[in-house]
Amino acid sequence: METSRQTSTRRWLPYALGALLVAQFVGLGLWQVGRAQEKRATQAAFERQSGFTRFVHGMDVEPLQQLSAEGVFDARRQFLLDNIIVDGRNGYYVLTPLVYSPGEPALIVNRGWVERSGDDVDPAALALPGGRVTVRGRAGALPRAGYRMGAAIVSSSGWPRHAVYPTLDELAAALGEALQPFVLLLAPDEDHGLLRRWAPSEIGPGRHYAYAFQWFAMAVVLAGLLAWNFRKRGYRT
Repeated sequence: METSRQTSTRRWLPYALGALLVAQFVGLGLWQVGRAQEKRATQAAFERQSGFTRFVHGMDVEPLQQLSAEGVFDARRQFLLDNIIVDGRNGYYVLTPLVYSPGEPALIVNRGWVERSGDDVDPAALALPGGRVTVRGRAGALPRAGYRMGAAIVSSSGWPRHAVYPTLDELAAALGEALQPFVLLLAPDEDHGLLRRWAPSEIGPGRHYAYAFQWFAMAVVLAGLLAWNFRKRGYRT
């Protein structure tokens, strides 16, 4: 009896594992479809928006919403995001706090990309006016990496500070003050900016649909193999 039960378990185990893999492949395919739909909706929002809404602290902000913001650039304390590659060249995104009023969370403005010059950045890229300005752009986020080694922000007493894929919380800790929960991507036609080529995502919905097709195809092939093998061998208790 015990031998028969063990034999039965061994016969069923490959099918159980195969069914689990089929379910995982289908799940991954559905996840890719969901990501594609998100990217499509984001691209549609990026293309259909017109006009800039004046940003006020506490208002609800949609992803990629076009906003105008007023304040004073904190040119003394800027961040250089390392390892940003544009057209095969290494450089930095320059992040500058925009302060509307003391006590109110500052807004991080991504002023764009500048090529690395020697061991650092051209000081002219960091120059900013000292008075109050109004800037326009889109509500965005900081670049993210799948994996990051070491500290996000290089420990230093001086400015600008180099950073590697930091979060807004890490930028806030380095500044010692609260920040708005999004980054303003400075509009391409705005003054005080550098090279700017903002886009919703480097990977469009088509790529995600292609990945989804691959996962679904793998699920179908594996399910077919399991069914063919089961019919060929049959199941005998």
